[in-house]
Amino acid sequence: MRIAVVGAGVVGALIAQELTRYEAEVLLFDREPEPGFGVTKANSAIVHAGFHDEPGTWRAKFCVQGNALFPRICAELGVPFRQIGAFVLAFSEKEEEVLRVLKDRGEANGVPGLTLVGGEEVLAREPWVNPKVRRALWAPSVGITSPWVLAQAAAENAAANGAELHFCEEVLRISTHHGRVRSITTTRAVYEVDAVVNAAGLYADRLAALAGVPFPTITPRRGQYILLADTAEDLVHSVLFPTPTPLSKGILVLPTVDGGILLGPTAEDLFREEREATQTTRDGLAQVLAGARHLVPELPVTEVLKSFAGLRPEPEGGDFVVGPSPVRGFYNAGGMRSPGLTAAPAVARYLAEEVLVPELGLRRKEKFDPVRPPIPKAEDLSEEEWDKLIQADPRWGRIVCFCNRVSEAQVLEAIRRGARTVDGVKFRTGAGFGLCQGSFCTARILEILAREQGVSPAELSLRGPGSEVVVEWVRP
Repeated sequence: MRIAVVGAGVVGALIAQELTRYEAEVLLFDREPEPGFGVTKANSAIVHAGFHDEPGTWRAKFCVQGNALFPRICAELGVPFRQIGAFVLAFSEKEEEVLRVLKDRGEANGVPGLTLVGGEEVLAREPWVNPKVRRALWAPSVGITSPWVLAQAAAENAAANGAELHFCEEVLRISTHHGRVRSITTTRAVYEVDAVVNAAGLYADRLAALAGVPFPTITPRRGQYILLADTAEDLVHSVLFPTPTPLSKGILVLPTVDGGILLGPTAEDLFREEREATQTTRDGLAQVLAGARHLVPELPVTEVLKSFAGLRPEPEGGDFVVGPSPVRGFYNAGGMRSPGLTAAPAVARYLAEEVLVPELGLRRKEKFDPVRPPIPKAEDLSEEEWDKLIQADPRWGRIVCFCNRVSEAQVLEAIRRGARTVDGVKFRTGAGFGLCQGSFCTARILEILAREQGVSPAELSLRGPGSEVVVEWVRP
C-alpha cells in the first residue's frame, strides 16, 4: 500500500508521521525545500482552547481534541510547548455579553476550566493590561508552541519510521482510473500510489482540482505581525485576546516560547492569485500596533525586533475540509485556517484511524518509535554540561550565533537532520532569530552549509530557489 501525503506543513507532516504507525509505504511531498516553509512558519503559534469555534464544526471538534493531544506529542517529539492560559478581555458591557457567549460555546465544545473573572483579577495577574478592562474569560488550556519545529520534528520522526521525504518536488498531475487514484506526477518523477492525502495548505483547492475533486475555493488571508525582543518578556505572561469579530480573533498580545512578545495578526483577505503575498505594509503594521495598544497601552516599541506576515488558507464556508472525497483514494485535510495548528494532531489521528485504516485495510506495525530527541541547545545547558560537550567535541565551543548562543555543533546537527537552507538552520537552531537578525551569523552559516554539502555559497539560498543569498562576488 503506497500513500502520498502532499504538503509538509504541520498538518501534512503529522499525518505522514501518524501513517507510519501502519504497514504502508508513506511518501511526503512538498514543493518547498524543507518542512514547515509555507503557512506553518508564520502564524500566532497558539494552541487554542476551542471556545472561538461553533459547536458541531470540524474546527470545534478537532481544536478541542488537538489541544488535549499537544502536551504528549510535543514531549515525544522534543518540541517546545507551554500551557500558559489566555484571557479574552472585555472593555464594555457589550463585549461582556460576547464573553458569556464564548464561555457557553466553549463549554458546549468540551473546553475545560473556562471561568469569567473581574478586571481586578486580570490586572493582578497581568498588570500591564489596559486598566479599563471590565471583565475577562480565562481559558487555562491555551498554550504556545513552535509550529515550524513541530513540522520538522514530525517529518523527521516519520522518516525515522520509514517514510520517504520528497522536497523541492511539486505535484503537477494526479491520474485516476475508473474513479480511483492511480499515480501522481511531480516535477521529478511519476509515482504509482494507492492513495493521496491533500494537505497542500494554500493550494489545497488546486491540488484537489488535479484529481477532479470538488473543493471550496481558498482565499489567502494575510496576517501581519510585530515581534518584540526577549527584553520585553516580562510584559505579559498569558495570551491576551480582544473580544473577537466575525472576521477574526483580533489583534493579540502574547509571549513566544523563546521569550519574545508577539503582536498581531491583521486579517486581510487578498485576491486568490496572491498566495505568495507575504509583504508587510505601513497600514497593516499600524493596525497591529493600535490593536495591541488597546490591550496593553505601554508597549515598549523601542524593543521591536522584526515585522513579518503570513498567509492563512480561508476556505469558502469557513470550516475545515477533512476526510474522503468522491474519487476513491483521494483524501482531504485542507482549508486548515485557524485553529489549524491546534487541530493538526487530531486531524492526523482521525484520518489515519477512522478513514484510511478501514478503507485501505491498513495494519499496525509491530514497531513504531514516536520519540524524536530535540537538538540540544547550548543556551539551556549549565556551564558544566556545556564544558563536557566541548571536551568531547570542540565544535560545541565554536559559537556561530552570539545572540542566541548557537554553536557550530548545533548547526551541523541541523544539517544532518535535513537543513539545506539558511532558514532551515534558523528554524532548527534559533541562529538568526536574535537581536542582530542574522547580520553576524548568516555568513558563517553559509560557510558551514557550503562546506558540508560540497557546494559554493552562491548555490545556497535563504529559503529555496529565488532567494539566493550571494548575488555576485565583489572580488574573486
